[in-house]
Amino acid sequence: MTSTLLDLPEADDLAEALLDLAVPHEDINELLALRGRMLSDPGLRRLLDAGAAELVQDMGKVGGGGELPRMPEESGAVGRYLPVYVFVAALPYVRAYHRERSVPDEVSRRTLADLGRNMAVHRRRHGTGGLLIPGWIGLHFRGELYQLGRLQFQRSRLGGRTGEAVRAAGLPLGPGDFALDLHVPDFLGPISPATCDRSLARARDFFARHFPEEPYRVATCHSWLLDPQLAECLPKESNIVRFQGRFRPAYEAKEVDDGGPVGFVFGDPELLPDGLPRRTGVERAIGDHLRAGGHWYGGHGWFEI
Repeated sequence: MTSTLLDLPEADDLAEALLDLAVPHEDINELLALRGRMLSDPGLRRLLDAGAAELVQDMGKVGGGGELPRMPEESGAVGRYLPVYVFVAALPYVRAYHRERSVPDEVSRRTLADLGRNMAVHRRRHGTGGLLIPGWIGLHFRGELYQLGRLQFQRSRLGGRTGEAVRAAGLPLGPGDFALDLHVPDFLGPISPATCDRSLARARDFFARHFPEEPYRVATCHSWLLDPQLAECLPKESNIVRFQGRFRPAYEAKEVDDGGPVGFVFGDPELLPDGLPRRTGVERAIGDHLRAGGHWYGGHGWFEI
Protein backbone atom coordinates (compact mmCIF):
# COMPACT_ATOMS: atom_id res chain seq x y z
CA MET A 1 0.00 0.00 0.00
CA THR A 2 1.41 3.39 -0.98
CA SER A 3 1.08 6.55 1.07
CA THR A 4 -1.32 8.03 -1.48
CA LEU A 5 -3.65 5.05 -1.78
CA LEU A 6 -6.10 6.34 0.77
CA ASP A 7 -5.61 10.11 0.70
CA LEU A 8 -8.42 12.38 1.81
CA PRO A 9 -10.04 14.58 -0.85
CA GLU A 10 -9.02 18.21 -1.21
CA ALA A 11 -11.02 20.61 0.96
CA ASP A 12 -13.65 21.50 -1.65
CA ASP A 13 -14.10 17.88 -2.68
CA LEU A 14 -14.21 16.82 0.96
CA ALA A 15 -17.12 19.19 1.60
CA GLU A 16 -19.05 17.72 -1.32
CA ALA A 17 -18.29 14.16 -0.19
CA LEU A 18 -19.57 14.95 3.30
CA LEU A 19 -22.77 16.39 1.85
CA ASP A 20 -23.27 13.26 -0.25
CA LEU A 21 -22.86 11.17 2.91
CA ALA A 22 -25.61 13.20 4.66
CA VAL A 23 -23.15 14.49 7.27
CA PRO A 24 -25.01 17.07 9.39
CA HIS A 25 -24.21 20.62 8.35
CA GLU A 26 -23.06 21.57 11.83
CA ASP A 27 -20.26 18.99 11.56
CA ILE A 28 -18.89 19.91 8.14
CA ASN A 29 -16.96 23.07 9.01
CA GLU A 30 -15.19 21.33 11.88
CA LEU A 31 -14.30 18.35 9.69
CA LEU A 32 -12.88 20.68 7.04
CA ALA A 33 -10.89 22.63 9.64
CA LEU A 34 -9.30 19.44 11.02
CA ARG A 35 -8.39 17.99 7.61
CA GLY A 36 -4.93 19.53 7.53
CA ARG A 37 -4.06 18.24 10.97
CA MET A 38 -5.22 14.73 10.06
CA LEU A 39 -2.80 14.66 7.13
CA SER A 40 0.17 16.49 8.66
CA ASP A 41 0.34 14.75 12.05
CA PRO A 42 2.27 11.47 11.52
CA GLY A 43 0.46 9.66 14.31
CA LEU A 44 -2.99 10.64 13.08
CA ARG A 45 -2.05 9.79 9.52
CA ARG A 46 -0.93 6.31 10.54
CA LEU A 47 -4.26 5.73 12.29
CA LEU A 48 -6.15 7.03 9.27
CA ASP A 49 -4.25 4.81 6.83
CA ALA A 50 -4.52 1.74 9.05
CA GLY A 51 -8.27 2.15 9.53
CA ALA A 52 -9.01 2.75 5.87
CA ALA A 53 -6.78 -0.13 4.81
CA GLU A 54 -8.74 -2.43 7.14
CA LEU A 55 -11.93 -1.58 5.26
CA VAL A 56 -10.39 -1.87 1.81
CA GLN A 57 -8.72 -5.23 2.31
CA ASP A 58 -12.00 -6.85 3.40
CA MET A 59 -14.15 -5.20 0.74
CA GLY A 60 -17.18 -7.34 0.00
CA LYS A 61 -16.32 -10.09 2.47
CA VAL A 62 -19.20 -11.30 4.61
CA GLY A 63 -18.14 -11.05 8.23
CA GLY A 64 -14.90 -9.30 7.35
CA GLY A 65 -13.21 -6.34 8.95
CA GLY A 66 -11.72 -5.68 12.32
CA GLU A 67 -11.59 -2.93 14.90
CA LEU A 68 -11.38 0.61 13.60
CA PRO A 69 -8.82 2.90 15.26
CA ARG A 70 -9.93 4.65 18.41
CA MET A 71 -8.42 7.53 20.33
CA PRO A 72 -8.74 8.45 24.03
CA GLU A 73 -11.76 10.54 24.99
CA GLU A 74 -9.47 13.42 25.98
CA SER A 75 -8.31 13.75 22.36
CA GLY A 76 -11.47 15.77 21.72
CA ALA A 77 -12.85 16.46 18.26
CA VAL A 78 -9.92 14.80 16.47
CA GLY A 79 -10.64 11.51 18.18
CA ARG A 80 -14.38 11.77 17.72
CA TYR A 81 -14.06 12.55 14.02
CA LEU A 82 -11.24 10.12 13.16
CA PRO A 83 -13.62 7.33 12.06
CA VAL A 84 -15.40 9.77 9.73
CA TYR A 85 -12.12 10.54 7.95
CA VAL A 86 -11.43 6.80 7.73
CA PHE A 87 -14.71 6.22 5.92
CA VAL A 88 -14.19 9.17 3.58
CA ALA A 89 -10.70 7.89 2.73
CA ALA A 90 -12.16 4.48 1.87
CA LEU A 91 -15.10 5.95 -0.06
CA PRO A 92 -13.66 5.53 -3.59
CA TYR A 93 -13.10 1.84 -2.92
CA VAL A 94 -16.58 0.99 -1.73
CA ARG A 95 -18.03 2.93 -4.64
CA ALA A 96 -15.81 0.96 -7.02
CA TYR A 97 -17.05 -2.26 -5.40
CA HIS A 98 -20.64 -1.16 -5.84
CA ARG A 99 -19.99 -0.43 -9.52
CA GLU A 100 -18.32 -3.82 -9.92
CA ARG A 101 -21.49 -5.41 -8.55
CA SER A 102 -23.71 -3.10 -10.68
CA VAL A 103 -25.34 -1.71 -7.54
CA PRO A 104 -27.55 1.20 -8.62
CA ASP A 105 -26.19 4.65 -7.74
CA GLU A 106 -29.35 5.41 -5.77
CA VAL A 107 -28.87 2.36 -3.54
CA SER A 108 -25.16 3.13 -3.10
CA ARG A 109 -25.83 6.75 -2.14
CA ARG A 110 -28.61 6.00 0.34
CA THR A 111 -26.66 3.14 1.89
CA LEU A 112 -23.54 5.21 2.53
CA ALA A 113 -25.62 8.17 3.76
CA ASP A 114 -26.19 6.15 6.92
CA LEU A 115 -22.90 7.70 8.04
CA GLY A 116 -24.62 11.06 8.39
CA ARG A 117 -27.66 9.56 10.09
CA ASN A 118 -25.49 7.95 12.74
CA MET A 119 -23.61 11.20 13.27
CA ALA A 120 -26.99 12.81 13.94
CA VAL A 121 -27.68 10.08 16.52
CA HIS A 122 -24.34 10.86 18.19
CA ARG A 123 -25.16 14.57 18.41
CA ARG A 124 -28.66 13.87 19.74
CA ARG A 125 -27.20 11.68 22.47
CA HIS A 126 -24.00 13.56 23.36
CA GLY A 127 -24.43 17.08 22.00
CA THR A 128 -21.19 16.88 20.01
CA GLY A 129 -20.00 15.74 16.61
CA GLY A 130 -18.81 12.19 16.24
CA LEU A 131 -19.86 8.68 15.33
CA LEU A 132 -21.64 6.51 17.87
CA ILE A 133 -20.63 3.01 16.71
CA PRO A 134 -17.97 3.21 13.98
CA GLY A 135 -17.92 -0.56 13.51
CA TRP A 136 -21.57 -0.48 12.47
CA ILE A 137 -20.83 1.93 9.61
CA GLY A 138 -17.97 -0.35 8.60
CA LEU A 139 -20.60 -2.81 7.34
CA HIS A 140 -21.78 -0.23 4.81
CA PHE A 141 -18.30 0.72 3.66
CA ARG A 142 -17.24 -2.92 3.22
CA GLY A 143 -20.18 -3.69 0.94
CA GLU A 144 -21.94 -5.92 3.46
CA LEU A 145 -25.06 -3.83 4.13
CA TYR A 146 -27.54 -2.11 1.81
CA GLN A 147 -30.42 0.29 2.34
CA LEU A 148 -33.41 -0.83 0.28
CA GLY A 149 -36.33 1.43 1.06
CA ARG A 150 -37.32 1.57 4.71
CA LEU A 151 -35.15 -1.36 5.81
CA GLN A 152 -31.49 -2.27 5.70
CA PHE A 153 -30.25 -5.72 4.75
CA GLN A 154 -26.90 -7.11 5.82
CA ARG A 155 -25.26 -9.97 3.98
CA SER A 156 -24.65 -12.39 6.80
CA ARG A 157 -24.65 -16.03 7.89
CA LEU A 158 -26.86 -17.90 10.31
CA GLY A 159 -25.52 -18.11 13.84
CA GLY A 160 -25.62 -21.26 15.91
CA ARG A 161 -28.93 -20.91 17.71
CA THR A 162 -30.78 -19.22 14.85
CA GLY A 163 -29.40 -21.71 12.35
CA GLU A 164 -30.58 -24.63 14.48
CA ALA A 165 -34.04 -23.06 14.76
CA VAL A 166 -34.24 -22.71 10.98
CA ARG A 167 -33.12 -26.32 10.51
CA ALA A 168 -35.64 -27.54 13.10
CA ALA A 169 -38.39 -25.85 11.08
CA GLY A 170 -37.59 -28.16 8.18
CA LEU A 171 -35.53 -25.90 5.92
CA PRO A 172 -32.31 -27.31 4.40
CA LEU A 173 -30.24 -24.66 6.16
CA GLY A 174 -28.27 -24.39 9.36
CA PRO A 175 -25.49 -22.50 11.15
CA GLY A 176 -23.10 -20.87 8.70
CA ASP A 177 -25.49 -20.69 5.77
CA PHE A 178 -26.27 -17.36 4.13
CA ALA A 179 -28.97 -15.13 5.64
CA LEU A 180 -30.00 -11.51 5.38
CA ASP A 181 -29.83 -9.72 8.73
CA LEU A 182 -32.59 -7.12 8.75
CA HIS A 183 -32.14 -3.71 10.42
CA VAL A 184 -34.55 -0.82 11.03
CA PRO A 185 -32.75 2.55 10.80
CA ASP A 186 -33.84 5.62 12.74
CA PHE A 187 -35.13 8.92 11.27
CA LEU A 188 -37.15 7.26 8.50
CA GLY A 189 -40.67 7.26 9.87
CA PRO A 190 -42.88 4.33 10.87
CA ILE A 191 -42.29 0.71 9.87
CA SER A 192 -45.70 0.20 8.33
CA PRO A 193 -46.52 -3.16 6.75
CA ALA A 194 -46.62 -1.57 3.30
CA THR A 195 -43.15 0.00 3.59
CA CYS A 196 -41.71 -3.27 4.89
CA ASP A 197 -43.35 -5.22 2.05
CA ARG A 198 -41.78 -2.89 -0.50
CA SER A 199 -38.36 -3.21 1.10
CA LEU A 200 -38.57 -7.00 1.17
CA ALA A 201 -39.64 -7.12 -2.47
CA ARG A 202 -36.66 -4.96 -3.40
CA ALA A 203 -34.33 -7.16 -1.34
CA ARG A 204 -35.45 -10.33 -3.10
CA ASP A 205 -34.63 -8.82 -6.49
CA PHE A 206 -31.51 -6.93 -5.37
CA PHE A 207 -29.57 -9.82 -3.86
CA ALA A 208 -30.60 -12.29 -6.56
CA ARG A 209 -29.38 -9.82 -9.18
CA HIS A 210 -26.20 -8.46 -7.58
CA PHE A 211 -25.07 -11.40 -5.42
CA PRO A 212 -26.35 -14.42 -7.35
CA GLU A 213 -23.68 -16.70 -5.90
CA GLU A 214 -25.06 -16.15 -2.37
CA PRO A 215 -28.47 -17.82 -1.93
CA TYR A 216 -30.51 -15.84 0.61
CA ARG A 217 -33.52 -17.86 1.63
CA VAL A 218 -34.16 -16.49 5.13
CA ALA A 219 -34.07 -13.13 6.87
CA THR A 220 -33.13 -12.72 10.51
CA CYS A 221 -33.47 -9.92 13.03
CA HIS A 222 -32.01 -9.38 16.50
CA SER A 223 -33.62 -6.31 18.02
CA TRP A 224 -35.54 -4.74 20.86
CA LEU A 225 -38.40 -4.54 18.36
CA LEU A 226 -38.85 -8.30 18.68
CA ASP A 227 -39.23 -8.41 22.47
CA PRO A 228 -42.50 -10.40 22.79
CA GLN A 229 -43.53 -8.23 25.74
CA LEU A 230 -44.22 -5.39 23.31
CA ALA A 231 -47.19 -7.32 21.96
CA GLU A 232 -48.65 -7.20 25.48
CA CYS A 233 -48.14 -3.44 25.81
CA LEU A 234 -49.14 -2.20 22.34
CA PRO A 235 -52.33 -2.53 20.29
CA LYS A 236 -52.32 -5.54 17.97
CA GLU A 237 -52.70 -3.20 14.97
CA SER A 238 -49.56 -1.25 15.86
CA ASN A 239 -46.72 -1.28 13.34
CA ILE A 240 -44.31 -2.87 15.81
CA VAL A 241 -46.66 -5.74 16.65
CA ARG A 242 -47.35 -6.36 12.97
CA PHE A 243 -43.61 -6.23 12.30
CA GLN A 244 -43.10 -8.88 14.97
CA GLY A 245 -45.75 -11.01 13.28
CA ARG A 246 -43.46 -11.59 10.31
CA PHE A 247 -40.96 -13.53 12.40
CA ARG A 248 -40.70 -16.98 13.89
CA PRO A 249 -38.85 -17.04 17.23
CA ALA A 250 -35.26 -18.24 16.96
CA TYR A 251 -34.42 -18.37 20.66
CA GLU A 252 -35.30 -16.55 23.86
CA ALA A 253 -33.23 -13.59 24.98
CA LYS A 254 -32.37 -13.90 28.68
CA GLU A 255 -30.10 -10.90 29.19
CA VAL A 256 -31.71 -7.66 30.33
CA ASP A 257 -31.41 -4.92 27.70
CA ASP A 258 -33.36 -1.94 29.00
CA GLY A 259 -30.95 0.42 27.24
CA GLY A 260 -31.88 -0.89 23.81
CA PRO A 261 -35.44 0.43 23.56
CA VAL A 262 -34.69 3.45 25.77
CA GLY A 263 -31.81 4.48 23.52
CA PHE A 264 -33.71 4.04 20.27
CA VAL A 265 -37.01 5.53 21.43
CA PHE A 266 -35.77 8.35 23.67
CA GLY A 267 -32.28 8.98 22.31
CA ASP A 268 -30.17 8.03 25.33
CA PRO A 269 -29.95 4.53 26.87
CA GLU A 270 -28.88 5.99 30.21
CA LEU A 271 -32.12 7.90 30.85
CA LEU A 272 -33.92 6.93 34.03
CA PRO A 273 -37.46 5.53 33.76
CA ASP A 274 -39.08 8.15 35.99
CA GLY A 275 -38.20 10.96 33.59
CA LEU A 276 -39.20 9.28 30.33
CA PRO A 277 -41.95 11.15 28.42
CA ARG A 278 -45.28 9.55 27.55
CA ARG A 279 -46.13 11.34 24.32
CA THR A 280 -46.69 8.31 22.06
CA GLY A 281 -47.94 4.78 22.48
CA VAL A 282 -44.43 3.35 22.14
CA GLU A 283 -43.02 5.81 24.69
CA ARG A 284 -45.76 4.93 27.14
CA ALA A 285 -45.23 1.20 26.59
CA ILE A 286 -41.47 1.34 27.10
CA GLY A 287 -41.51 3.73 30.05
CA ASP A 288 -44.54 2.36 31.89
CA HIS A 289 -43.15 -1.17 31.75
CA LEU A 290 -39.89 -0.02 33.32
CA ARG A 291 -41.63 2.13 35.93
CA ALA A 292 -43.68 -0.91 36.93
CA GLY A 293 -40.47 -2.79 37.67
CA GLY A 294 -40.26 -4.74 34.43
CA HIS A 295 -37.32 -5.14 32.07
CA TRP A 296 -36.77 -5.41 28.33
CA TYR A 297 -34.87 -8.29 26.77
CA GLY A 298 -34.95 -7.87 23.02
CA GLY A 299 -35.80 -10.69 20.66
CA HIS A 300 -34.38 -12.92 17.95
CA GLY A 301 -36.39 -14.09 14.98
CA TRP A 302 -36.35 -15.25 11.38
CA PHE A 303 -38.65 -15.80 8.44
CA GLU A 304 -38.38 -17.35 5.01
CA ILE A 305 -37.87 -14.84 2.24
